Amino acid sequence: MTLNTSRRGFLKGAAAAGAVLVVGLKPNGALAAGGSTAQINPFVKIGADGRVIAIIKHFEKGQGPATGLSTLIAEEIGVTMDQIDYEFAPSNPELYANLAFGQIQGTGGSTAMANSFMQYRTAGAAARAVILDAAAQATGVDAGTLDIVDGMVTGAGTPMPLGDFVAAATELEAPAEPTLKTPDQWRLIGNPDIRRLDSKIKGDGTAMYAMDVYLPNQMIAMLARPPQQGGLVAGFDDSAAREVKGFIRAATLPNNAAVAVYAENTWAAMQAREALSVEWDLSNAETRDSTQIKAEIMAALDADAEYNVLKNDPAPMDQAAQVIEQTFYFPLLAHAAMEPLNCTIEANEDGGVTLHDGAQMPTGPHMAMAQIFDLPMDKVRINTMLAGGSFGRRATPTADYQVEAALAFVITDRTRPVKLVWSREDDMRGGYYRPAFGHKVRVGLSDTGDIVAWDHRIAGQSIMKGTAFEAFAVHDGVDHSSVEGTADTPYTIPGMHVGLTDTKKATSTLWWRSVGHTHTAHAMEVMMDMAARAAGRDPVEFRLAYLGDSTDAKRKAGVLKLAAEKGNWGNAPAGRTQGIAVHKSFGSFVAEVVEVSGTADTGIQIEKVTCAVDCGIAVNPDVIKAQIEGGVGYGLGHVMRDEITLTGGVVDQYNFPDYEPLRMRDIGAIETHIVASAEPPTGIGEPGTPPAAPALANAIAQTGTIVGVLPMINDGVEFA
Repeated sequence: MTLNTSRRGFLKGAAAAGAVLVVGLKPNGALAAGGSTAQINPFVKIGADGRVIAIIKHFEKGQGPATGLSTLIAEEIGVTMDQIDYEFAPSNPELYANLAFGQIQGTGGSTAMANSFMQYRTAGAAARAVILDAAAQATGVDAGTLDIVDGMVTGAGTPMPLGDFVAAATELEAPAEPTLKTPDQWRLIGNPDIRRLDSKIKGDGTAMYAMDVYLPNQMIAMLARPPQQGGLVAGFDDSAAREVKGFIRAATLPNNAAVAVYAENTWAAMQAREALSVEWDLSNAETRDSTQIKAEIMAALDADAEYNVLKNDPAPMDQAAQVIEQTFYFPLLAHAAMEPLNCTIEANEDGGVTLHDGAQMPTGPHMAMAQIFDLPMDKVRINTMLAGGSFGRRATPTADYQVEAALAFVITDRTRPVKLVWSREDDMRGGYYRPAFGHKVRVGLSDTGDIVAWDHRIAGQSIMKGTAFEAFAVHDGVDHSSVEGTADTPYTIPGMHVGLTDTKKATSTLWWRSVGHTHTAHAMEVMMDMAARAAGRDPVEFRLAYLGDSTDAKRKAGVLKLAAEKGNWGNAPAGRTQGIAVHKSFGSFVAEVVEVSGTADTGIQIEKVTCAVDCGIAVNPDVIKAQIEGGVGYGLGHVMRDEITLTGGVVDQYNFPDYEPLRMRDIGAIETHIVASAEPPTGIGEPGTPPAAPALANAIAQTGTIVGVLPMINDGVEFA
């Protein structure tokens, strides 16, 4: 996704608070209006000591926006990365809306850099302009001859600290269209030696995550939730819980969805909850087993009822000399972030409330808090903390865990803060999962091995339908997140037909790292490999034959060629096989070569993964490489062993012993190569995930085993 913002009208002035320059405020305190794309917000503070603070509107869950967006501001102002700090923006969608989400403040869809690239550069350039104007007035030197280098104003004799001009700069008006630095002037953007700003605090343990919040006199709340989706509380007995030291009270939430157990500490809350006896009303609860859910999805692949056609370039399959057919099943998957869900809520002296949270989508919980507490929006504050991962789980359309915390707090006397804590088991059984999907694909080849027809049927559980996002995500009855990566493939495939059937949801479905691309990329790329083998052609050359002259096709071909070159495609060492896959997601293009040893029977060992990525301008190459590595590991770890299954509607998996995360031993090495590009930046947090699984499946196929059912261990694949 590429989102650029006009600089015209970006900043109309500046205002000071003490000796701090806050870029983006008019002298009267009103926010400057932005261009036609969005209202532009204050993103920069500069202290009298010359230190710059970047106000980061995208929260940090490990993907690097705090460093990336700070880099843009530091570059344009002219300070080093050692001279800039960051803080997270408050919850205010009018000021900090994600340009990709409309009037919603949030982080997701790999949009942080794509939608903020011009915003943050412009903010930095505007700050630089007013500092130089103030310096020009003080020195009598024309501002055009001045510059800021490493935090020092140069061009008027002895270099002077930029902080010397902050007070005077607050009286000046920022330019409507500040001049941005050109790429040949960049010292920070694209610099592979720039390291993350949060590495030190994460390394020495001083980083404050939401789980680290401890407020004086706080209570810990843990919830006893129904075992099946849709259950409600019918009653409870807490007599045994009262015997637990540290237990305070138990109460049913106002929505009857759970029983809240309050205690002085987490251990007491866990023990008291365990001692609680709850009677559940399961009359409307989910009762199906995973086998039944899978059967319904696979049957829907052959049904015409409620079938939506996304792409229809008809070509009779009977024109084909041979037909390759494969069905795929993708199970429910948990997000399994290292930090389980949690947040803390407290009352403010002004009658409002503050939520301390790793808030991925603060607009949702902000509105929910206002409704639950019957408060105006300005009386609700959200303090965004670091989060130990998310992969989409902290951004639910229902603001589920934040609403739980608010309901647990609203039924107290509100004199003590309440910290809601989910255990690992709560998180694993939390009910929000990557939806289950099935694919049935038939590819017809001519007698010369060319594709003449491609029939692609998809069935599964919609993420967007029934949520607040349905209006813009569902069109003509189709949830695009169910088919992205297939219906809009950059491949030019003749005779392509794509259709979708929605099936009944077994749980609350939710976006999961790379959303629909998690399954569509797998089906597309495994089928491309199967067709190439049937045609007797090299998989790389076969793919290139269906990538034409469009910009997307050329960029996709570029990463495919680069990955093949760097991965030494076709020349694997003795005893090893290779698989390749390439996919576009979130505006970026990623190709991966997976090299394995062993066989499905004796145990597959992933020896090496070679990646090539084109994500436009590479703002922070070090962060990009880390995100690709994480995306590869996330995709491979889940496809190898993991699934969420239900028995009578109850989730079977409990903790990491039966939902096994990727181990260090699972991958020998990951090597990433970044394509040099002048295109606007696109997503990087998610695009490394989609090609990983099909590349592994294609490597395994070279040993003679075709994988159609995931996880792979369910289809007879053993891992060393």
